[in-house]
Amino acid sequence: MKSFLKHQIFNSIWTPKLPCRFFSKHCRGFATQNFSGSEALNLYKELPEHFNFASDVLDKWTQMEKNGERASSIPALWWVGDKGNEVRWGFEELGFLSRKVANVLSDACGLKRGDRVIVMLPRIPEWWLITVGCMRTGIIYIPATTQLTANDIFYRLQASKAKCIITNDTLAPAVDSVMSKCQFLNTRLLVSEGSRIGWLDFKELFKAARGDHDTVKTKSQEPMTIYFTSGTTGFPKMVEHSHSSFGIGMTSTARLWLDLNPSDILWGLSDPGWVKFAYGSFFSPWIQGACIFTQSMLQFEATTVLNCLSTFPITSFCGTPTVYRMLVQHDFSSYKFKSLKHCLSGGEPLNPEVMERWKSKTGMDICEGYGQTETVLICSLCKEMKIKPGSMGKAMPPYDVQVIDENANVLPPGKEGDIAIRIKPTRPFCLFSHYVDDPEKTAASERGDFYITGDRGIVDEDGYFWFVGRVDDVILSSGYRIGPFEVENALMEHAAVVEAAAVSSPDPIRGEVVKAFIILSPDFVSRDPEKLAKELQEHVKKVTAPYKYPRKVEFVQQLPKTISGKILRKKLRKKEWERT
Repeated sequence: MKSFLKHQIFNSIWTPKLPCRFFSKHCRGFATQNFSGSEALNLYKELPEHFNFASDVLDKWTQMEKNGERASSIPALWWVGDKGNEVRWGFEELGFLSRKVANVLSDACGLKRGDRVIVMLPRIPEWWLITVGCMRTGIIYIPATTQLTANDIFYRLQASKAKCIITNDTLAPAVDSVMSKCQFLNTRLLVSEGSRIGWLDFKELFKAARGDHDTVKTKSQEPMTIYFTSGTTGFPKMVEHSHSSFGIGMTSTARLWLDLNPSDILWGLSDPGWVKFAYGSFFSPWIQGACIFTQSMLQFEATTVLNCLSTFPITSFCGTPTVYRMLVQHDFSSYKFKSLKHCLSGGEPLNPEVMERWKSKTGMDICEGYGQTETVLICSLCKEMKIKPGSMGKAMPPYDVQVIDENANVLPPGKEGDIAIRIKPTRPFCLFSHYVDDPEKTAASERGDFYITGDRGIVDEDGYFWFVGRVDDVILSSGYRIGPFEVENALMEHAAVVEAAAVSSPDPIRGEVVKAFIILSPDFVSRDPEKLAKELQEHVKKVTAPYKYPRKVEFVQQLPKTISGKILRKKLRKKEWERT
């Protein structure tokens, strides 16, 4: 069995010749067992020298559609607009349109293999076309959330040295406001109706573009994408992934956790700027030839989600625990989920109470998945596994996951320590390549033979992992990772703030939120505290991405510090959580 898995199932992704149900059946049974380090690593050991998701997966599904091996009635992408308008593309149409985009990027924008491009768009069909177009040309794409402010955009443009940014007319003014300071940015591409001075018109260029394009032959370990992730002591880090990292590495995510086949329709609720979008709304579904469903809503609306689950034949649904917490507050009596059969959660720990309430309303369990920007899926609860409420499930192939101590020794079951992934003697190819331009942070993420996730946890006798909390001060709120440094930095730009500390604080809906402890300037001490708190919150929303603003504010006389003068966020955080 192990030999069959190693040579057939996982290697088959770039030449899918057999029905994916067959692969899933064999793969699934093995995944529910406990892995030894060598067994887990060997599953993905034999990578091809070259790999490109566009040609080696998407184009293969196009051929299977033509050959009748995949039902052409099920689209590859099913997009629903806020006015009920729809886009339904099969793999063949997706291939043709993405080739036109590839020509726009290379011919009209003058971009070449290895260039970096920031893609900052909401959930619109062009996002998928542009991302696939980048893969076809070997351009490194950098997803960015549409919630970024001008300061955030400037930092990302400068740090990444991106030669092009692709966005819409809503965000174009913010880009223009920092353009004069961006020496690396050569091209601005506008995906909107109408034109803008200094910007190339994507829609016009797309209409005129050729439909034929030969996808470049990228190496498996060649850089494909860069994600920005929040840190605790500085601005966001750049996490680089190769073509095979996501394109092949998410095979187990697709087949084991998501349990997809070509007849499934998956709706993953996430922002295109976050890595969770890659998990549930790009690589994983298309690896299995499944349909990606998406709704264009800019902000979460519980009634819209419930209506979509009732109206459309969605078979699988993936959201953050916050999404489920908001949904279970509604009356489900008027909603019938006729097609839904599989529910998943990720991005933050899932409360057992939410799982119980969801099951009482729908009859379905929620299978939790645990991963990071730096990794593909690390642990998950799969369909055949016994669900232990509160657990993240078992380690996913190809990872050998352990709980270790400060000396990189593996701890026994039941003992709390650092959740870590074995990287020696062989580094798993689906782990991120490195933090771009930051060898010190890359080195700091390793301890002995392991990559350190930065999360504390426990593993039980059955191999189930349990999340305890973050080692650092990163705040996990509604699926967002928020670095306290960015919040504090934004607050310090206001004249009222002398010093600030941002920590997590418990919240019944979002799990945790940002709370700011602030020392005021003498000139502002007499101000109305409630009005001043609101003013500071609005200030942070304008300076940095709105999701980072402190939902709670407390004015203090002093902040706890170390002898060397560093703020003890852990002490403030502990005090917050002990209040509950």
